[in-house]
Amino acid sequence: MPKGEGKLIAQNKKARHDFAIEDTYEAGIVLQGTEIKSVRNARVNLKDAYARIEKGEVLLHNMHISPYEQGNRFNHEPLRTRKLLLHRKQINKLIGETKEAGYSLVPLKMYIKDGYAKVLLGLAKGKKKYDKREDLKRKEAKRDIERAFKERQR
Repeated sequence: MPKGEGKLIAQNKKARHDFAIEDTYEAGIVLQGTEIKSVRNARVNLKDAYARIEKGEVLLHNMHISPYEQGNRFNHEPLRTRKLLLHRKQINKLIGETKEAGYSLVPLKMYIKDGYAKVLLGLAKGKKKYDKREDLKRKEAKRDIERAFKERQR
């Protein structure tokens, strides 16, 4: 984890495949009631999640936090929009960068650091299909080289 150590809760592996990550930001997240209990049980899905800046606030959309089993009527809406906590300077910088065409805010990881839930946001630029194929070829070639090197060591 680049910006701090913590217990990894969820990771968006598809984000690094679909996007080229330019920069990362660590953000706190505003949770309601039993949501933190579900987060601590790693009942989170970041697959289709994205962040958007609206009215000077960073909001996280489509992140699924499963309802807590013992939560009964105090449970929350699993796909509700959640507010992310960033410094004003960071938000202003993100506003300027996301205005450029092709840039998005994508959650990469969710973890617990010092008892607080944190989200690692990536400033990302969408990859084209040929870029994805190129990355897969590069990754496969690296894997083949490592495999050959490992067999040579024996």
